[in-house]
Order: sequence, then structure tokens, then C-alpha cells
Amino acid sequence: MTQRPSSRAAVRLIAAALVISPLLAACAGGGGVKKDTRYVARDVNTLYRAAQDRLDRGQYKIAAALFDEVERQHPYSPWARRAQLMSAFSYYMDREYTPSIESAQRFLSIHPGNKDAPYAYYLIALSYYEQISDVTRDQKITQQAQAALGEIVRRYPDSRYAADARLKLDLVRDHLAGKEMEIGRFYERSSNWLAASIRFREVVDKYQTTSHAPEALFRLTECYLALGVPEEAKKSAAVLGANYPGSKWYERAYKLMEKHAPSA
Repeated sequence: MTQRPSSRAAVRLIAAALVISPLLAACAGGGGVKKDTRYVARDVNTLYRAAQDRLDRGQYKIAAALFDEVERQHPYSPWARRAQLMSAFSYYMDREYTPSIESAQRFLSIHPGNKDAPYAYYLIALSYYEQISDVTRDQKITQQAQAALGEIVRRYPDSRYAADARLKLDLVRDHLAGKEMEIGRFYERSSNWLAASIRFREVVDKYQTTSHAPEALFRLTECYLALGVPEEAKKSAAVLGANYPGSKWYERAYKLMEKHAPSA
């Protein structure tokens, strides 16, 4: 998968913006409250700043633990809400994706309508996305990434995160299509034509906008000819020619259909 470095840069900039507001609020509001309240706020402030300092120094694991401590020691403080989100971010930056997802989900369960909820959903989606493995592996994580990215587009279509989610959704669909193609080609090499055709048909029906669609149509043409249904092969080749007339896959399909044309 590509685009990961830029995703980290973007998520870091957004997290930096999230940090600024509570620090300014703490500094601005400290002078007009009672002494004991200022003492508690100062204690929370110290703890939060320690977490932020570790984060700024790239010590993400320690930062996450300190942000978790803010929430644990001061669960009813306004800082706790922000600490949950910053904990999720810190775990994400440390590539500890499971605790990142858990922290973000905890934030959403307690503050579903918070203005930073879109960012929490974005962190969840990125945490799944970063774990996508090559097409030879199980694709459960890929499907979870697809669902999480789709959730962002569905819930916040006009947010700053939706455009990136849509881009990543295209990449995820291409990845899932690649998995179907891998399995289909395996069946085809084993002369299991029916099983192969089912996989290639899946790509044509569900992932027709991906880069794998032209090859899938060609492979379907091959499978249908091998299964003895030349009319279906002709249909697949025709769709391939109509949509990808200049591709190497159409050229191969055309030659294949000519080779199997009935004698006059």
C-alpha cells in the first residue's frame, strides 16, 4: 500500500491543532478560579504537558501512557476527553494499532457528538489501513479498513477527512480485487475453471473500477471457452473491447476468440 508517509504527516498536523486549544484555555482561565481548583488544574496541566513533551520528542509509547494517566486520574476533567484522543494518536504514531483503535473507540462511546469525533473515526480507519498486508495474506484487516473508511465518508462526507478516505477506499478496493484475482488465477492454473470464473466474475461485478477489471474480463473469456460456453466468452470479450479497447488484455482476448472461432 502507498501513501502511508503522507497519512502520518497529515494526522500529525491535525493532532497538533487538537493540542493547542486546551493549553490556551488552561492558561487563560487560571486566574479567576479558587485556589484549590487552580491546584487541581495545575496538576492536570502538569501531567498533560508531560505527555505532550514526550509526544513532541517522539517518545510515543510513554506519551500514550501519560495521556492514559490523565484520563485515569482525572476522569471528569475536560482534559480527560482530549487525553483519550491524544492517547489514540500516540499509539497510532507508535504503530500500536490495536490500542489506538481502542482509545479512539472509547472516546467515541463517551463523546459521540463531540466536534473531534470525525478525527477519532479517521484514526480508527488509518489504524486498520496501515495494517493491510499483501494479497497472499488473509484480508480481514483490509475489509475492516474498507468499513472504517466508508464510515467516514458516510458520516462526514464534507469533512477534511472524507477526501483522503475516498482515495484510500479506491486503494483498498483495488487491493481486495487483487486478492480475488490471485485466487482466481490459482484455480485457473489448476484447471478448476468454474471456481476461477466465479472469482473473476466477482471482480467484474464488485470491483469494475479497479485496475484489475480488464484482466478479469480476459480471464473470464478463457474460463468460459474452457467450460465450453463460447457465447459467454464472446460476451466477456465484447465488454472488454468496449471498455478497454487499447489494452493488452483485449488484444489477447481478440486473438483467443479468433483462434476458437467456429470453422466456416
